[in-house]
Amino acid sequence: MEKYFSNVETPKVSIAPMVDKTHRHFRYFSRILTKDALLYTEMITAQSIIHGDRDKILSFRKEEGPVALQIAASNPEDAYKAVKLSNDYGYSEINLNCGCPSDRVSGNLMGAALMSSKDLVYEILCAMKEATNKPITIKHRIGIDGTGVLDNTSNKIIMEGYNDLLDFLNTISKAKPDRYTIHARSAILKGLSPKDNREIPPLDYNMVYNLKKEFDYLNIEINGGFKTIESIKDALTKVDGVMIGRAAYEDCYLLANFYKLYNGNENIKPISRGDAIKAYIPYIIEELENGNSVHSLVSPLHSLFQGQKGSKKYKQLLSSSNVKKDSILDILNTILETMPEDILWN
Repeated sequence: MEKYFSNVETPKVSIAPMVDKTHRHFRYFSRILTKDALLYTEMITAQSIIHGDRDKILSFRKEEGPVALQIAASNPEDAYKAVKLSNDYGYSEINLNCGCPSDRVSGNLMGAALMSSKDLVYEILCAMKEATNKPITIKHRIGIDGTGVLDNTSNKIIMEGYNDLLDFLNTISKAKPDRYTIHARSAILKGLSPKDNREIPPLDYNMVYNLKKEFDYLNIEINGGFKTIESIKDALTKVDGVMIGRAAYEDCYLLANFYKLYNGNENIKPISRGDAIKAYIPYIIEELENGNSVHSLVSPLHSLFQGQKGSKKYKQLLSSSNVKKDSILDILNTILETMPEDILWN
């Protein structure tokens, strides 16, 4: 394994790049809830950056920062161009996606499918490093299996276990990525949907923990299934950082409690749900005036009262049938006036 001591700090917690979830409205509201997490863009293909409307695709407000850009690429040439073009947009680091299992992505030799081509991943990482002075990181699975992806020599399925993961990392480590974010599930590229790939392949935290124990100089962040502050705290005793995924939008107020991950912050009072809504209202007004969708603006709020009394009423008020451009401010003011005060303001 290439020995490389990165001087890039790994945040204790980050929020995973998620398609149709981690858009800029989500990030803006997330930053109201927490200053302690690294936020990510959605996965953006290199081709989109090269040929698309870059300002629309890459621009974000400084209030969202720090934000990491995640790209998907199938060759070093496109990766180099995309990173080079993104240099002026203020991202704190740039991440290569080697974990997405969707057919559309893997069919174009991007995402998790890249794990079957370790030399290509190495070349892509090298090209990204050449294109920027910003940290270059990688997000990948513990393996790909059950896929019919075969080694041409042995005619056996590749990437099945710890030794295969070591083999993959031994090659890509020569490119000296600044962080390895490892989703502790294998990806099954044929026969499972992306949703099923988040649930059916079993989590194997120990594979990631053993990797950190064996190669303590690697900068390792773990991803997969973390939904509580307690589970994040436990993982942080074994690895450098924890990335959360679905929990960030299924129970978004979890983000307000990230301060508990830092020693000495026990007496800090997190922002209340009511104050978070109040802080978000000016943003909604401005973005609506700019012609943005009211439903995409409201989507980050949906789980704010998850598991709390009044949750059912809250969800009804924010239902898609109720939310309209002309009514959203009245709805939010109704929420601030009628939701249980002990939940709203404490």
